[in-house]
Amino acid sequence: MMSTGRRHFLKQAGAVLAGGLFLPGISKASGLFGEAAASWPVGIQLFTVFKPMNEDPEGTLKKIAAIGYKEVESAFSTRGGYYGYKPKEFKKLVESVGLKWRAHHAMGAPFKMPPPDKMPKGADGKPIEIPKMPNLLNLRDNYQQLVDDAAEAELSYLVCASTPVSNLEEIKNSIEVFQKTGEAAKKAGVGFAYHNHATEFDAVEGGKTPYELVLSQTDKDLVKMELDLAWATKAGKDPVALFKEHPGRFPLWHAKDIKSDLQTITEVGNGVVEFKRIFEAAKIAGLQYFFVEQDMAPSMENVETGYKNLMKMIG
Repeated sequence: MMSTGRRHFLKQAGAVLAGGLFLPGISKASGLFGEAAASWPVGIQLFTVFKPMNEDPEGTLKKIAAIGYKEVESAFSTRGGYYGYKPKEFKKLVESVGLKWRAHHAMGAPFKMPPPDKMPKGADGKPIEIPKMPNLLNLRDNYQQLVDDAAEAELSYLVCASTPVSNLEEIKNSIEVFQKTGEAAKKAGVGFAYHNHATEFDAVEGGKTPYELVLSQTDKDLVKMELDLAWATKAGKDPVALFKEHPGRFPLWHAKDIKSDLQTITEVGNGVVEFKRIFEAAKIAGLQYFFVEQDMAPSMENVETGYKNLMKMIG
């Protein structure tokens, strides 16, 4: 069995090589990413296909691969565990259909259903609905188990999907969770990152935003960021400006789009997110992986549309 240290070294070496192969070509004139664009592996966050993954994980993964996606980032499931599988089992399933499992989303604290007016709207214009999921692991209470699972699956990143940040006390507690998770993840040869929504850019007591506090009060080598491009856009934040302020801190992105009402999530390319400009700054961000996401997309047609639109932009 490969040691944890060696596995971590190989992952880091791979990231460096990937950066050398892809990122220097971004500014060339032969397309958005340059000559290497066609070989950039496009990933998908499996929350996009939440219901199909709960009903038929294998069949859904085959459909995703057939569309052209190459990598996946997993999320929570009503089946428990990793869509009803143990880490190694799900890794085997993902790879059996020609995909790579790169990252997993976990909640920062016990999951609480947001009020309807806080949920993003689906294609029908109504707030999306998430079923209750008992016994869901979270970083506050189960960080070591989640890190161990990520290491067992040989993932590149464990990601905090969401955490309480409505006041300074919640932010302080979340930062402590991030720090200890980041330390444990580093020991296991796994990266750790925090995924944002729009609320992280709302000011709290003292005028600072949760996002500013997380960036400034966590170790930049232990806690990276997974920037959700749609939620940042909704909050009025410029992703490129964030990259320049904190270069190399954003190895993961959610390639998500939102309509002009800044309420309705839509397919990549059918909203107002400035993907071309943002992706041109990938080298500054330190981008390693990106995942297309459309929260609980209505159908596989939406999933395919997002992929095709993105490929037109980066091809």
